[in-house]
Amino acid sequence: MRQRVHVWVSGRVQGVYFRGTAKTQAMELGLAGWARNLASGGVELLVEGPPERIAQFLAWCRSGPPLARVDECRVVEEKPLGDCVGFEVRRSH
Repeated sequence: MRQRVHVWVSGRVQGVYFRGTAKTQAMELGLAGWARNLASGGVELLVEGPPERIAQFLAWCRSGPPLARVDECRVVEEKPLGDCVGFEVRRSH
């Protein structure tokens, strides 16, 4: 069984290596997807994989890397598509 979630994180999450650390976390958990900075100052992520590993990743997202301050972590479940391979850090949006 696979799960897919779209995540928006706000707070002090840019300039603190949030996307790069998210990639490391996702790769260690065997998850696929991407992360990108938003013009609003937040970070947007899309992740797909086994539900128990998604739960671990979301727990990490709620705190982020050491220099981050996460104020909000909004999660929306989506239908798994299986269209993501690996995990990439995308250009800002």
